[in-house]
Amino acid sequence: MLLNYILNLFLYFPEDKSEYIPAAITFTLFMIAAVLTMRFIIKISKHQEEKAKEFEERLRKQNIIKDQQ
Repeated sequence: MLLNYILNLFLYFPEDKSEYIPAAITFTLFMIAAVLTMRFIIKISKHQEEKAKEFEERLRKQNIIKDQQ
């Protein structure tokens, strides 16, 4: 009985469906922000990966030169 009362506090379905509009707008804004953030993180990650590969190549070349001497 108490469990049903507690669960009903979180389940609210309004009669007036226009109350869903602010929630839909907020959800849309946060979803767009999440997608843009993820794309930004992927872009930065690729850039760092390229820099790491270049650095690795420079280290390999330096090691080859040192090994030949």
